[in-house]
Amino acid sequence: MRASPITPTVDFDGQGVQHGFLKLPHSHDGSAWGAVMIPITVVQRGHGPTVLLTGGNHGDEYEGPIVLSRLASTLKADDVAGRVVIVPFMNYPAFLAGSRTSPIDRGNLNRSFPGRPGGTVTEKIADYFQRYLLPLADYVLDLHAGGRTLDFVPFAAIHVLHDAKQQARCEAAMRAFGAPYSMRMLELDSVGLFDTAAEEAGKVFVSTELGGGGTATAASVAVAMRGVRGFLQHAGVLAPPAGELFDAASRAWGAASRTTTLLDMPDGSCYTTSEHDGLIEPCKDLGEMVEHGELLARVYDTKRSGARPFEYRAARSGLLAARHFPGLVRVGDTLAVVADVVERGIPVSA
Repeated sequence: MRASPITPTVDFDGQGVQHGFLKLPHSHDGSAWGAVMIPITVVQRGHGPTVLLTGGNHGDEYEGPIVLSRLASTLKADDVAGRVVIVPFMNYPAFLAGSRTSPIDRGNLNRSFPGRPGGTVTEKIADYFQRYLLPLADYVLDLHAGGRTLDFVPFAAIHVLHDAKQQARCEAAMRAFGAPYSMRMLELDSVGLFDTAAEEAGKVFVSTELGGGGTATAASVAVAMRGVRGFLQHAGVLAPPAGELFDAASRAWGAASRTTTLLDMPDGSCYTTSEHDGLIEPCKDLGEMVEHGELLARVYDTKRSGARPFEYRAARSGLLAARHFPGLVRVGDTLAVVADVVERGIPVSA
């Protein structure tokens, strides 16, 4: 296969702290010999595990970019035993546009793996992560939230894997992240995911969903901050307290909660999909328990008044883990996700 057109301006084998770019040539109307410059930070001291931390896989999800930008500006070589590779904005064009997909090619990076070195801009980014960054890593944390169209209870997530030992390693890392919830997640379509690429490469991989609505909150950033700390400590590359990395808010959150609730999405009945366009009335809030057949939402016809709303009821009992955001919904949108509660009060290791 041909080499990637992306060239790094950092030395992945270099010691100390380096801030640079993944430079992807991109000729367009505004710059004939232009480039997409994806920021990257590498922090290394001595020998040890390598942790790859990524945010901005989707450009309208902000906890990852916020926390990883802060980490990149504060992490010191003396804090590290091994190597930490930080990419706050994976799909940089999408991040700059505040959109889920790239404005250049409409590419959804998290549906583009393994990518192609001669493909679209998004496929070239996926190819570089697949063939150059994933092989460096022992642990991978990809920080997500719901973006502009979903909202979640804050959870770290893994998938059910064929390799039981690998899944156990992933689950231990998920618990170390220490989010209020921890999810064994069912993907409706896992083809092209960064998750799948990392898992098939044998990496310890954890993802998250930390909120939504196309913004971040102080609480969701605190969960992400504490989670990154827990993940790095679990990987063995960070010794507490690691200087200025974690502010009083994230430490206070950590002191208030040392447990997580384990959730599971065993089958497709967890998802409720809209069959109508209209105005959604939520009838349950995130984190609430629901019973099978209980009313989750109403959807009102916005083309006329006086019509009775369409009712959507839970296909299973469990905890409302996700809901549609914002107020207007279209046919095919996910209205709600109901997950099984497997265990409450699980201690976290960080």
